[in-house]
Amino acid sequence: MRILMVNKFLYPNGGSETYIFRLGEELQKRGHEVQYFGMEHEGRIVGNRIDSYTSDMDFHTGKLQKLLYPFKIIYSFEAKRRMGRVLRDMNPDVVHLNNINFQLTPSVIYAVRAYEKRCGRKVKLVYTAHDYQWVCPNHMMRIPSTGKICFACRGGYFGACSKNRCIHNSRAKSLLGTIEAKFYMWRRTYGMVDVIICPSAFMKKQLDTNPLLEEKTVMMRNFVERAAKKREDGEPAAMDTAKRCGTGAENGSGADAASDYVLYFGRFSEEKGIATLLKACEALPDIPFVFAGSGPLEEQVSKVKNVENKGFVTGEALRRLIAGARFSVYPSEWYENGPFSVMESQMYGTPVLVSDLGGAPELVQAGRTGELFRGGDVQELTAHIRELWEQPALCREYRENCKEIKFDTIGEYCDKIEKTVYQ
Repeated sequence: MRILMVNKFLYPNGGSETYIFRLGEELQKRGHEVQYFGMEHEGRIVGNRIDSYTSDMDFHTGKLQKLLYPFKIIYSFEAKRRMGRVLRDMNPDVVHLNNINFQLTPSVIYAVRAYEKRCGRKVKLVYTAHDYQWVCPNHMMRIPSTGKICFACRGGYFGACSKNRCIHNSRAKSLLGTIEAKFYMWRRTYGMVDVIICPSAFMKKQLDTNPLLEEKTVMMRNFVERAAKKREDGEPAAMDTAKRCGTGAENGSGADAASDYVLYFGRFSEEKGIATLLKACEALPDIPFVFAGSGPLEEQVSKVKNVENKGFVTGEALRRLIAGARFSVYPSEWYENGPFSVMESQMYGTPVLVSDLGGAPELVQAGRTGELFRGGDVQELTAHIRELWEQPALCREYRENCKEIKFDTIGEYCDKIEKTVYQ
């Protein structure tokens, strides 16, 4: 099978990129031909045979280029033309769309359907929804200027985006977002997709408010790699991790057998609840926190005395950091989809404290593998952190329960993709 994976970024940038790279890698192992289409970028790590990509677009820099963006973000003739070249060269059986709006635009959908007519054969068009873009112009269902979560645009009432300046707090950009959303609703463009993969029940519920989409959505939770098995000498991997991280658990200085810190890993930004979490950290000066990541609030993170900022961490170093924590915190204040971070934490045997917004709570067995708190409520978050920290036995119980969690591996996820979505 020939599969064209489409995403605006073709370099490591976030969850959607983690998804396409890992899924593409597994599909290739199974003998499928996988190529990629998106923007050209100096950090690009995947591509297509004829090296056909769109120009790099950065909405935050380049004054001259910004003059052209209003035309490019609604419909990109360049993206349609260059993707058409890839389609003609590759002759794919499946085109798998991911994040396409603004930089690529839904013009790529028209490129696929135009190619079908030209070659006289059906191409399966699949879309994985990594955010709420197709029902909310700013993709987050959150008003950035106020931090309030919002459902106003569901049902096609996109004027709220302009009214609330939901895109970069700019009235002009928000107006463009409104126009883009109304344009594709009027053209019924998203209804041209065959299957829409939703990584959470919450995501499916939101997309199903659009009658064009509700018959096409399927719920498939994201995959996650299995946690490391126990060492042959019988010592749990988490304990070994704690030793290598130098956390103090190995010499009995901590109350928990795992480690003596609370972990946050991910983006340092407002919508992720970082400002709220930092307030909780300051209110709990006797509890050590470790943050791993980067983002616009990095300076604020580094200023809190009981927070150790590890910076951006990946691979084995991140795995050790996760497995060595007493528990991790995921305090997001927008409707998260199906965050890898929550799944990874539990798969490495680390309990989670998660806000009750979006699809993230669906991943937690509250009272067994972690706990939930009201998103944005600093008092409730602080109380939960204190309670968990002072109950190491409960954390150990949650850690044991994490061993029973069943999330799809990449192999199991790929089985479902092959047998149900791509056929």
